[in-house]
Parts: sequence; C-alpha cells; structure tokens
Amino acid sequence: MSASTFQAIADKILAGGELDRAEARNVLHAPVESLPDLLWAAYRVRERFYGRRVKLCQLRNARSGLCPEDCHYCSQSAISTAAIPRYRLDSVSELVAGARRAVAAGATRYCMVTSGRGPSPTDIARITAAARAIKAEFPRLELCASLGLLDEAQALQLKESGIDYVNHNLNTSRRFYPEICSTHTFDDRVATIRAVQAAGLRTCCGGIIGMGESEEDLIDLAFDLRALRVDSLPVNFLHPIEGTPLEGHNELDPAQCLRALCLMRFVRPDAEIRVAGGRELHLGWFQALALYPANSLFVDGYLTTPGDAAAEVQRLVAALGFEVEG
Repeated sequence: MSASTFQAIADKILAGGELDRAEARNVLHAPVESLPDLLWAAYRVRERFYGRRVKLCQLRNARSGLCPEDCHYCSQSAISTAAIPRYRLDSVSELVAGARRAVAAGATRYCMVTSGRGPSPTDIARITAAARAIKAEFPRLELCASLGLLDEAQALQLKESGIDYVNHNLNTSRRFYPEICSTHTFDDRVATIRAVQAAGLRTCCGGIIGMGESEEDLIDLAFDLRALRVDSLPVNFLHPIEGTPLEGHNELDPAQCLRALCLMRFVRPDAEIRVAGGRELHLGWFQALALYPANSLFVDGYLTTPGDAAAEVQRLVAALGFEVEG
C-alpha cells in the first residue's frame, strides 16, 4: 500500500469528503512499513483543526464499584470480582478538591465519573453543586460528567450547572454489543447521547478497542460516531483486569492501536480524538506516535487502572515538539 493511498484519503477529508468503508478497511490493513505514511496523512487532518496543541484531561472516580450493570470489561460491574476500592459518591468538597488537582496537573478538562446504571436525583444535585463551585473557582476549566444513562431533563440540569460535556461511550458496534453487556442495550446508549445533544451539551463518546470485536465492528463503531456527530471521541484500548470476564484477553499491538486512532481521525476530522484507557499498556513507547492522529491525552491514571503522571506526559508532548494547551 503506497503513501499516495493515505495522502489521497487526507486530501479527500480536507476537501470536505467523507471516508468510505473501503478506505476504512485500507486504514486498518496498513502494513507496518506503511505506518509512517498513514500517521503523516492523519496528522495533516489533525493539524488543520488543532495545530500542534495537546489537551490534557484528568478523571475523578467519584463513585467506585457498586454498579448493577454487567459490562464485561469493567472492574466496577456487578459481575466483577476485581480487587478495587468501593465507595459511595464523593462529597462536593472532594469533587472540588479533585478539580484543583486537575488544574495543578495542567489539565484543562476535568471529568467526574460515577459507577451505576444512571444518576439518582441526589447524584444530580451533588454533581451540579460541585460544578457550580468549580466553575466559580476555575471558570475556564472544562467540566465533563460521566453518570451512566441520562434523559434530557437530567442533561438540562447538568448544563445549567456549568457542565460542558457529558461522556457516554458507545463502546463497540450494535452487532457486538450483546457480547459485552446484557443489562442495557446499544440503543440505550444512543438515546443518552441524543438526550445530551438535545439539552445543548457537548458529547464525549467513543469506544473500547480489543474486546474481541471484528474489523467490521470497529468500522461500524466509527461510522456510528460520525452519524452522531460527537464532539470528543475517546479511544480506549482494553485493559484486561483480573476478576472481569475479559481478564487475560490481550490481543492488541501498537500498530493496531495506531491504525484505530487514524481511522477515528479520518472519520471525525474536526472532533477531539482522545487517547484514553489502556494507552500505556498497549502503546508503550509508541505513545508519542499517537499524537499524530490524536490531540488529547489523559494524565494521572483512569478509573481503577494506573496511568502516566502529568509531568511525564508533559515531557512526552514537549519531546515531539507539540504544545500543551494552557
């Protein structure tokens, strides 16, 4: 596969065209020796919308465990026996303290995440109170909430409090979804994204690569995310956690991860592409190359798995000549 194949894709996208299914397959089939050409083509698209800027994001696991759902990848689900902390929803002061730590780490987005099927009225009240307090102290800090399934009325409450984004991932294709979860459906997740958009919030919605899905499932996921016009697209790589149904399921290599990131950049050229969970495990020192298609990284770990410290991530960004957003 020649360099011109991928440059033609970049030219098409930059001219306002859309990636088709055959081109998506070409991206996912890129030989290892063609990865530099693929990454450069993806970078041309990334540069158009984000230059050399990199956004740092930090998560707060605001309630851990105690979830009735059976998502097979998740250490916090009802069917998981993983040895993780389990605690109820953080207080407002704890959530505000988390925002202060995020700002100190150089993050410009702070995401409050709760385990569970969806938020109770008490959850909404506490998250919105925290959002108002955080925005009063850090008006420029982007706030994201990941609270499970939502309806439009709940989403409106979040928006009115100062929340900017709601995260709710599709995770995989419609076809493969029953293989990873039975307690809610793919359509339940789509309905949440629609409710968030109807409320005027921005969407943070992506997937998890490496759960046993096929190449066609990955392409379906990418095209569904395009159809939903998501604003921010986190790409997670399965971190197989002991005690979950997917423990020991490790089928990814760095080249597959980089191809998936390039696919997402071509499919949603103007969206934030965020390298999320499993980055450190599967990409290793190839993490730096992820910045060619992606423009956002998480710092200081994820929900129940560790990650690179903020200072280390900032050194990585600077070493490649990229710049952290202030």
